[in-house]
Amino acid sequence: MQITDVYLGLGQEAFGQLIRGISIGKLKTYQIYEGFKVRAHLSKVNTELLRKSVPKFWARISEPDEDFAKDLSQAVLVSHLDMITAVLDSLGVPHENGFFAKDMDPKPYFTEGWEDRVHEKFREVFSEPILIFYINHLRWELLGATELYRPAAPSAA
Repeated sequence: MQITDVYLGLGQEAFGQLIRGISIGKLKTYQIYEGFKVRAHLSKVNTELLRKSVPKFWARISEPDEDFAKDLSQAVLVSHLDMITAVLDSLGVPHENGFFAKDMDPKPYFTEGWEDRVHEKFREVFSEPILIFYINHLRWELLGATELYRPAAPSAA
């Protein structure tokens, strides 16, 4: 599985929600604004240009453009560090404001069923697309997953 598979598995509508959730302020704070602007082929990054670029970004993800997909995931994730810290805290994973220490192996903290536990705990706290994206990003980046995580449909009462 590649990072582009994670985006494609979410679908274009959810992908658009991820793009609209990018925080220009966070890109500047974490000094990735300029690099993202170049990789995204934008003259500047603002909410209107991001919104208008969703179809173009989706086409690049569909090619697939893995380098762009990785840079895009960085922009998406730094924009949601509140969710990342909440998820990592709930799993007991040591981190520094949502970032893993360089010499730490976080894999042992991701025990069987962690995805369902995280989804159940946070599905009403954070938007579904970003939560599912982050779960799958962790599975792709840390755990070498070969399939997408898709939460079970809630059962009717």
